Amino acid sequence: MSKTQQIQDFTQQVRRDILRMVHAVSSGHPGGSLGCAEFISCLYQEIMEYSSDFSMDGKNEDLFFLSNGHISPVFYSVLAHSGFFPVSELATFRKMDSRLQGHPTTHEGLPGIRIASGSLGQGMSVGIGTAEAKKLNGDDKIVYTLHGDGEIQEGQIWEAAMYASAKKVDNLISTIDVNEKQIDGTTDQVLAMGSIKAKFEAFGWDVLEIKEGNDVAAILEGMAEAKSRTGKGKPVCVLLYTEMGNGVDFMMHTHAWHGKAPSDEQLENALAQNPATLGDY
Repeated sequence: MSKTQQIQDFTQQVRRDILRMVHAVSSGHPGGSLGCAEFISCLYQEIMEYSSDFSMDGKNEDLFFLSNGHISPVFYSVLAHSGFFPVSELATFRKMDSRLQGHPTTHEGLPGIRIASGSLGQGMSVGIGTAEAKKLNGDDKIVYTLHGDGEIQEGQIWEAAMYASAKKVDNLISTIDVNEKQIDGTTDQVLAMGSIKAKFEAFGWDVLEIKEGNDVAAILEGMAEAKSRTGKGKPVCVLLYTEMGNGVDFMMHTHAWHGKAPSDEQLENALAQNPATLGDY
């Protein structure tokens, strides 16, 4: 089996996990989680160099920070299937005393989680600080961050973007999930941003685009190119064009499933579209 097929199968199981986790507690954010399932699966299954023997300092390994923390279901599923904690723990999502809170937090001590996230706009700043620390420590590994396109309506993103280019933080790859949707509608309806590519370029970043952001092969190729551009004096921005709710036909092409759980019947329908590949928790 090819690596691409392995990651596709992995991603399909991640989609099942997302749906079942959100359905079980009638809360959570399936839309963006499904849209980023391929990307985060590729990060942890192929792109990043890391150890599942988790330590908070993350020395000598690539690090990932999820800035749009509301898509925690996809992050938890990928971490579990990548060996950070038991897959069976996914059944505790959003329950009392669970380590798998609706937005990732650190005080529960969940392996793989280095920052609390979900207060939108903050993850890039954390990524920049971590990337600078790696440089100071002589650590040549890369820091990856993920952001929603709605999230970059936050002003702190642009302060961070300006700083990163001015200080030549070139061991940072920040990916923007461009699905053009957020909780209240399309991004253009809520707060039109014009060309995201032109903005990051104007702020001094090296920008590349992955037009097929739900295609494993395209992601692997695009992120390999992004990695090749690090160490050249500029932070790297990847614009990842995805479909919110990808893999579930009735959740796609709408913002309605940004933060809504499926009913029993809808769950059955969605799972039928994504047969188990690794086995359910």
